[in-house]
Amino acid sequence: MKRFILKNRHLFWWVKEKENISEEALVEAVLNYGTRRSIKELFKLLGDERAAEIFYSQISRRRKNYNSRTINFFKLYFEKHA
Repeated sequence: MKRFILKNRHLFWWVKEKENISEEALVEAVLNYGTRRSIKELFKLLGDERAAEIFYSQISRRRKNYNSRTINFFKLYFEKHA
């Protein structure tokens, strides 16, 4: 996990201590700003079910940090794959 975070540290420009990033922040940053390859690696690390669980808990909040297109895409993806 730490190797993945360091490899994709440019996605977490707002975090000072990147090694200690939470799974929630990791999922949010990668789904919002990651490439197809980094998203695929994230799902391999966490699994589709865990990534979906984090994603759905984040979008159920009043304040969402996802673009509406991102929300729509990953809802469709997780409905099919998780």
